[in-house]
Amino acid sequence: MGVTSYSDEYTSTIPPVRLFKALIVDSHNLIPKLMPLAIKSIEITGDGGAGSIRQINFAEGSQVKHIKNRIDELDDENFSFKYSLIEGDGMMDKLEKITYEVKFESTADGGSKNKMTSTYYSKGDLELTEEEVKAGKEKALAMYKVVEGYLLENPDAYAS
Repeated sequence: MGVTSYSDEYTSTIPPVRLFKALIVDSHNLIPKLMPLAIKSIEITGDGGAGSIRQINFAEGSQVKHIKNRIDELDDENFSFKYSLIEGDGMMDKLEKITYEVKFESTADGGSKNKMTSTYYSKGDLELTEEEVKAGKEKALAMYKVVEGYLLENPDAYAS
């Protein structure tokens, strides 16, 4: 099994608590509303904490019908989230799993620095192409930007 990790970092003028609540804690409600052409629904099995399963159902016409993520850790105090892609995605024939670690940190200007590390566990000697990894990163960044835009336009959303 091959293991490959990639890390990205983004900055935002939005405080970490608001991004964490919108992108992580309440994503099952917010994301389908903001991106109905891409995401039909997000269903949670469990209490939403560690061990819960989050199934993302994609809109009609999508190449992938759904994916399932297992929540490995959800830390509301430190704004960190760890989860594993365990089912779905078109790359699962090449992968055992993908793990993600997301962390939102405060910056001096009241905004946030957001780090994401993705670790791909490939089956056997199979290797992911740079294009496959880039496509996944672009989808994640697009969702991040949509939520960030919503929070900028709605300064009271997820403020408490």
